[in-house]
This record gives sequence, structure tokens and C-alpha cells, in this order.
Amino acid sequence: MSKPFIVTNDTKIVRHKPLARVSHWFLVISFFMTMFTGVAFFFPDFAWLTEILGTPQIARAVHPFTGIIMFIAFSIVALMYWHHNIPEKNDIRWAKGIVEVLKGNEHAVADNGKYNLGQKLLFWTLIIAMFTLLITGIIMWRQFFSAYFSIPVIRIAILLHSTMAFMLFTGILVHIYMAFWVKGSIRGMVEGWVTVRWAKKHHPRWYREEVLPEIEKHVKKDNTIQ
Repeated sequence: MSKPFIVTNDTKIVRHKPLARVSHWFLVISFFMTMFTGVAFFFPDFAWLTEILGTPQIARAVHPFTGIIMFIAFSIVALMYWHHNIPEKNDIRWAKGIVEVLKGNEHAVADNGKYNLGQKLLFWTLIIAMFTLLITGIIMWRQFFSAYFSIPVIRIAILLHSTMAFMLFTGILVHIYMAFWVKGSIRGMVEGWVTVRWAKKHHPRWYREEVLPEIEKHVKKDNTIQ
């Protein structure tokens, strides 16, 4: 007879499923490949970054393709999580208590679902940046598409592309910082799980409304078998 399932604060629960994790890391890899080549094109002092791929010509050819991979990977993640990122009334409490949030007392000022307001703002910022980068990137893509557009349109596309690239880069830097700041977040995206304690502290409503019912069903099933 197996032992009954007992829930403790150290019990592991699923935070991110395999498809989300794989898409996320494809996004990370393609982002850095696209960023390094893009920075090299816009800032001559960083031209040496193109040597990572061998030559500037190879880097220029690779850049749009890694950008497309980045867009596809992000789209998969976005489709899986968009409904968790819709702004709601509770987010106002998070914004008003931002000082406590920065002190690490987020649980004291907001009853967060799967994502807090900061994560939601980042999500929609990335949505805007990704779509703009895709559209302007196609307009600028000299090998295939730029001949179909006028010079003024291409110039506007370049301006928007560089602006959105900077916004994306800034957003990703904030995301990386927050991932290290909130202990356990990186493990959730690498291994897919967090502890009950982590969920209760950082995303209590997500734990109550989505995770706990699943745990209770598991416990009920286990007890029935016993």
C-alpha cells in the first residue's frame, strides 16, 4: 500500500509546462542572436560582434531569420499565457503598494494571480515590440522585400525598428533582473516547478484558484485508491 499524498510548503507544483519552457528558451537564444547582430549594425563600436557568426555578411543574412524564430517562439508563449495577463482590479493594489513590492513584501499588498502587474505590463510591451519589429523588419529586409517600398517608408521603418528594439532590450533586461531577484523563478522556467511556499507568497490567488483545486483532486483520488 502506497503512502497517502501529503501537501506541505515544500511540495513541488507545476509552474510552466514543457512546451512553454522549450519555447521560452528558444526565445532567449534567438533574442540574443538577433540582439548581438542588430546592435552591431546600429553602433559601429560593436561591429566586432558580427565576428561571432564569422563575417558581417553572414550576420546580416542571419539577423532576420533569428528575428522570425524569436517572434514564433514568443507567439507560442503568448498564446499560452495571454489570458493570465489581462489587467484586473487587483493590479491597482499592486501598483499602489509598489514600495512594499520592491521591499519583497508583495504578498502583503496584492493578491496576485499567475502574474502580477509588472509582469503583465512587460507582456503587453513585448507584444507591441514584437509585432512592430516583425512588420518593420520585413519592410527593411533588403534581400526580399525592401524593393517594394519607398525610401521614406523604409526610413520610418528603420526608426520604428530601432525604437522597438531598444524597448524590447530594456524589457528583457528588467525581466532577467526580476528573475534573479525573485528566488525560485528561474528554476520554475528551467525545471518547470515551484514550491507551494513560493506560490503562496508570490502568487497566492493563482495557488488558491488553479493549483489548490488540482492538488485536492489528486489527494481525493489518492485517498480513494487507499
